[in-house]
This record gives sequence, structure tokens and C-alpha cells, in this order.
Amino acid sequence: MTTISATYSPEDNKLRLYASSRLDAETFQRVKEAGFKWAPKQELFVAPAWSCAREDLALELAGEIEPEEMTLAERAQMKADRLDGIADKRAAQATAFSRAADDLSQAFYMGQPILVGHHSERKARKTQERMHSAMDKASKAHKAIGYWHFRAESVERHANRKNDPRVRARRIKTLLAELRDLQRRLNTAHKALAMWDKLTTDNLIRLALGRGDMHSYNLFSAVDRGEMTPQEAREKAIAGARNTIESDNLARWIAHTLNRLSYEREMLGDVPRFTGEITPTLLQMFVREHGADKPKGAKVDADLFTVECDAPLPAHIAQGSSVELTGDEWRDLMQSCGYVPPAKKPAKPPILNFKAPNGKVSIVNPWRRETDELPQVELTKAEYAAIHSEQRGTRLSTCGGFRVRIAPNPKHDGPRYLAGWAAILIVDQKQHEVPESIRETEAAQ
Repeated sequence: MTTISATYSPEDNKLRLYASSRLDAETFQRVKEAGFKWAPKQELFVAPAWSCAREDLALELAGEIEPEEMTLAERAQMKADRLDGIADKRAAQATAFSRAADDLSQAFYMGQPILVGHHSERKARKTQERMHSAMDKASKAHKAIGYWHFRAESVERHANRKNDPRVRARRIKTLLAELRDLQRRLNTAHKALAMWDKLTTDNLIRLALGRGDMHSYNLFSAVDRGEMTPQEAREKAIAGARNTIESDNLARWIAHTLNRLSYEREMLGDVPRFTGEITPTLLQMFVREHGADKPKGAKVDADLFTVECDAPLPAHIAQGSSVELTGDEWRDLMQSCGYVPPAKKPAKPPILNFKAPNGKVSIVNPWRRETDELPQVELTKAEYAAIHSEQRGTRLSTCGGFRVRIAPNPKHDGPRYLAGWAAILIVDQKQHEVPESIRETEAAQ
């Protein structure tokens, strides 16, 4: 009797089936139709990704799904060793073919020619063909050595890349995007159900049927052709919304995605507890990242904040469409959900408008990372605004303390494409004092 065991690996999100013997035709067909593929070297069936249907089949065949004991790194090492073994075989073949070609070449030692018409001609030509064939096979085997070594290195490099913190952080962002997509289906269904409860007259129902996002079927055309009454269409839309809300598969997908997020965050390291100021905007960003529908944050009192949504909040954040917590409770919730508020970008240095003492401004070239001396040109606001927006910009000064406006030198005589960059002084705008760094440079000279 064939026994089957099933495992799941959160590292690669794959289900695997291990069978003690060959599957019968019916079971094999079911496994194949579910998306499992036979891996002959590992002697198992593997699914490219988790899904509800594949999990159900694995549970039916195995009774339970256990954690995969072999890690991604161990599996990659086994494959790399197997590929290195193939490379060693190709090396041995290359040596054997080279030796055979060398032995056959002895028949032509010292440039012995093929004697045309002699009784030895046929044998000599056959020997020559065998020698050339051995040389070609040796060359191909030698080239294959590098190919298989490259494959082995690629397997190990891919496994190491999967565990790279930056790659893991990007994978968390992808999972959050998938979570928002799943949660959006729930949000839409809740809002549709609330809308259909309010609409009872035929005219309003006809208008609402024009919105395709509020029902799961093409009900408008059926009503327009007279195949269905507006009230029947309303009942069908309500039933569709309720099916989405009560869908077991959707709930499982959301739970699975949350579990994967928890695993990836745990592997990435401890999530720091936010110690900064809690603001309504910060809370909106937090719940929106986890799939909340158009959240509205508000400060109730000194240390009490509330968030409300048109649809119920994600279940792992709160029950219902609103939640009211203190600042510390919000910090605990953000930490438990793995949310780290984005760090504020450092402010850029100010743009200064001053007259350079020597008529030149020293800036940093952002491409060559070198210092450039730009001539300063005086323009009015209107003249500067007339320059195309793609040809205007700012550059950081050499000292790094300020920025200056730049543009192609409008005072250049000759073809426009030969005009170099120039620092722009706007004469009819507030003039700043010369920066201290430039005054010190002038004094030193």
C-alpha cells in the first residue's frame, strides 16, 4: 500500500508530496492536475506555490502537512553537489577523449600521409575520422565542464540571494501588496452589501448596476435585455457580496499571507518598537498598508487616537470599522504587525540666490563626482521661467551647505548644443548673503 506524506516550506512557499511507491493512475492524475510536478532527482512531487486546492489535496492524501525538514540552503547544496558531479564526469570524459585522440594520432606520427590507392588508405581514413570525432567530443566535454560548474554556482548564489536581508525586505513588500489585493476584495464586498441594503427602488438599482465594481456578475445587460428584473439583479448582487465576505478560501489566503509575513519578518530580525510621536497621518499609513479601505485618523484627546473606515478594518488589526487606542497601544499593535514607519528623508540644503564675488560658483558634478566651476549669469524671473523645465535644475555646492540654480548658459555665443552649464542669479528676487564657505575661499586666495 502506498503511503504519502506532505510537507510545506515557508522559505520557498512550496508544498511537497513524498510517496513510498508509485502512485496509481487516478491519484497521479489528480496530483498532476493540481499542479504538482515530479522531481526525479529528489523523488517527490512539488507544487510551485501554495494554494487552497493544493493544500486540500495534500491533506486528503497525507492526513496532515508537516514542516519541511530540509532547508533551502541544504537543498541548494545537494543540487550544487549533483551538478559538480556532472562537471567531474565531463572532465573525465574530456580526458578520455583527448587520450583516445592522441592514441589514434600515432598512426600519422611524423606527418605520415594517407597513401591514396594503397591498401592502407581505407583504414587510415577511418582512423582519421575516429581521431577527429574524439577531438570534437573532448572539446565539447571540456566546454561542458564550465557550464555545469556555472550551474552549480548559480544554485548556491540563488539560495544565498533568497536569504539576503534586502531581498527579504522586498519580498515583504510584495506580500503586503498581495495582502492589500486580498483585503480589497473584502472591502468592496462589504461596501457593495451596504449599498444594496439602501437601494430598493428599480430606478436606483438600474443606476447602481452601471457600476461594475459593486457586483460580481454582468447584471446590467441582463436587466437591460429584460432577462432579469431589477429586484432579482439586486438579490443576486447581494448574494455575490455575501459569498465573497463568507468565502472560506479568501479567509485562508489572507491567513496564509499573514503567516508568510510573520515568518519573513522573524527571519529578518526583531521589529523595533516605534518610539516617535503618534499622529493621525501615521496611523492612516499603517492601516492602509495592511489593506484598510480609505482610513480616516483622528486625535480624540492627548493620548487617544481613533481610525475609521468605510469597510471593516482588517481582522488582524481590529474588529469592526473603527478602532480607538492609546498611543502605547498603537505602538504595540504596529510592532506586532511588523510595521516600521518610514524614516524621514533628510532635508535638502537651501537654494541660495547670491552674487558670487569672482563671478563663478563651485558645484559638485553628480555624474563624475568632480568639482565644476560654473560661470554665474544674471537673469530675471521671466527669463529663467522661459527656459524649458527639463533644462533647469539645481546643483549642490562643493561645500555641501547650499544649492544653486543652473541652466544651459543663455549668454553663450554659438550653437546652443555647445553651451555649457551656468549658475543662475535671479536679479529681481531676494538676494542672499554670500555664504561663509565662499568668503573663506576668497580670503584664502
